[in-house]
Amino acid sequence: MKALTLTQPWASLMALQAKRIETRSWFTTYRGDLVIHAAKGFPRWARDACYEPEFAKALGMSDRDLPLSRGLCVVKLLACVPTDKMHQVEAVLGHKPSTQELEFGDYSECRFAWVTEFVRPLLSEPVKGALGLWNWEE
Repeated sequence: MKALTLTQPWASLMALQAKRIETRSWFTTYRGDLVIHAAKGFPRWARDACYEPEFAKALGMSDRDLPLSRGLCVVKLLACVPTDKMHQVEAVLGHKPSTQELEFGDYSECRFAWVTEFVRPLLSEPVKGALGLWNWEE
């Protein structure tokens, strides 16, 4: 199975099912199950994001409670859509992305919306992540 490492709090937002769209600077042809892995690093700017109103409401926990360096959940990657064609995301989701969802991503030009659906929770032992898509050993 493939995995994608995300910085916190975005990894936990996926695991909590508050976020279904991950925005990336690169396109992928991969479709299927994908482990969302929380990165080991948790920089100050990412910790600060936890206290923004939309993030705090969705997380319901302190930045100190967020797991690091672990697989958090499995999602199914359904589509990878250029952010200038967000109407295609609506077709995949069956509805427009919520205001909250849009707060959790970077939808600027030349980026891609990775549209997912939640499959199951997963809390692994500590695992080293990697850049890009990488192979998850179950």
